[in-house]
Amino acid sequence: MKQSELTQFRNIGKTVAKRLASINIKTFDDLAKVGSATAYQMLSADTGQRLPVCYYLYSLEGALQDRHWDDFSEEEKYQLRVAAGVVS
Repeated sequence: MKQSELTQFRNIGKTVAKRLASINIKTFDDLAKVGSATAYQMLSADTGQRLPVCYYLYSLEGALQDRHWDDFSEEEKYQLRVAAGVVS
């Protein structure tokens, strides 16, 4: 699968696909193996800053589950933030 094909999945646009490629996540399978929380941590480390959770963490998990990023309950969002180390 080409890097650009990541954009075929829900919540993943060109910018997110390009950033994922920069950390060697180039396919859906790559993302699934790493998981959304680890991918978010890797992206944040790569940029040197914590990225917005709604645009990255929730979007990545939404892509894995084929859900819109805003369809997660507050509890699900909290659990994702915990898994990514954004809150304790």
